[in-house]
Amino acid sequence: MQEPFSRMLRVGALPREGQTVTIEASPAEREALATLYKLPSIEALVATLVLKPTARDGVRVRGAVHGELTHVCVVSLEPFPATIDEALDVRFASRFDDESARRRAEEPETLSMAEDEPDPIVDGKMDLGALAAEFFALGIDPYPRKPGALFEAPEQREATVSPFSALASRSPKRPD
Repeated sequence: MQEPFSRMLRVGALPREGQTVTIEASPAEREALATLYKLPSIEALVATLVLKPTARDGVRVRGAVHGELTHVCVVSLEPFPATIDEALDVRFASRFDDESARRRAEEPETLSMAEDEPDPIVDGKMDLGALAAEFFALGIDPYPRKPGALFEAPEQREATVSPFSALASRSPKRPD
C-alpha cells in the first residue's frame, strides 16, 4: 500500500556527522491523511528530524512533529481547531542476515520494556514521511472536546415503567 505521506531517505547518503531534515506535507498529502484519520482537515504537518548514524549500520532519528488540524467535538459535534506537538526518538537498523538472527535468538533478551526494537531499514532506505504521519496520529485526541463545551445529562424521569410493574402489584400466592 502506498503511504499518503512519504519521504524516502537513502541511509547510505547520510553524512557521518548526521543531518537535520525538515519535511512538510503537501495539501494533497494532508487531505489524504485527513481522510485516513477521519478528520475534517489537516492545515499543517511539519516534522523537524535529526538523523545520526549509529554503529552496526543503524540510524537514530530524534525530533518533533507539529500539526494543525480540525477536530469535531464529541459533545457538541462542532468543528474546532487543535494543535499536535509530538516528540519522537526512534532507532532504525538494517535487516540482519540469517546468521546474526540466529545469534540474537540464542542470546538472552537484553531489551528493557522501555526500549523498542529498531524499525527496519528496507533496501537501504527509510520513510521519514510515514514516521512523521505515525507520530502525528499518536497525538490525535480520540475524544476531542471543544474548549467550553459542556455535557448536560438528560433529565431523569420520575418513575420508570418496567414491563414487570403489573406483576409487582399482584399479591404473591402462598402455598397451602
